[in-house]
Amino acid sequence: MERVYIGLGSNLTEPAEQLRNAIKAMAQLPDTQLAAVSSFYISDSLLPGQPRYTNAVAALDSALAPLALLDGLQGIELDQGRERHERWGPRTLDLDILIFGERLIDEPRLKVPHYHMQARAFVLYPLAELAPDLQLADGRTLEQLLAACPFEGLERLPASL
Repeated sequence: MERVYIGLGSNLTEPAEQLRNAIKAMAQLPDTQLAAVSSFYISDSLLPGQPRYTNAVAALDSALAPLALLDGLQGIELDQGRERHERWGPRTLDLDILIFGERLIDEPRLKVPHYHMQARAFVLYPLAELAPDLQLADGRTLEQLLAACPFEGLERLPASL
C-alpha cells in the first residue's frame, strides 16, 4: 500500500455534493482505502467567467498501480457526468493524482508530483491539512511550496460538509 493524495474539484451541478459522492466512490476502489479528507474550500476559477470551484484533497492508501488508479479515478469522473471540452473548463468533477507515495512519474497520461500543484493554493492548503510535514519525491517540501503560494482567493468551508 502506498499513500496517494488526490485533488478534488468541481464547479458544476452542486459541487460540494459532487465531492462527497466522489469521496464515497474512491473509498470503493479495489485494493484502496480512504485514509482522510481535508476541509472543502471555495476558490476562483483559473479562467474568468466560470463559477467558483469547490476543492478538497483526499488521502488514499492504495495497492493499485498508478495508471490503474488513474483509470479508476477517471471512471468516477465519467460516472459523475464529466465531459472534457476545454482545458481548465467548467466540470462536474476533476480528480487529480497529486502525490503517489515516493514516486516520480513522467508518463504521457500521468505526471507526479502533479505538474502545477506548486502554484495552486486550492491544492496546497487542503493538502497541508492532511500532511503538513510532507516532502515530495523531487525533494521539495510542502512548507516551501506554501511559503511561495499565499492563501488568496480561498474560502474554507465549515466542517459540517
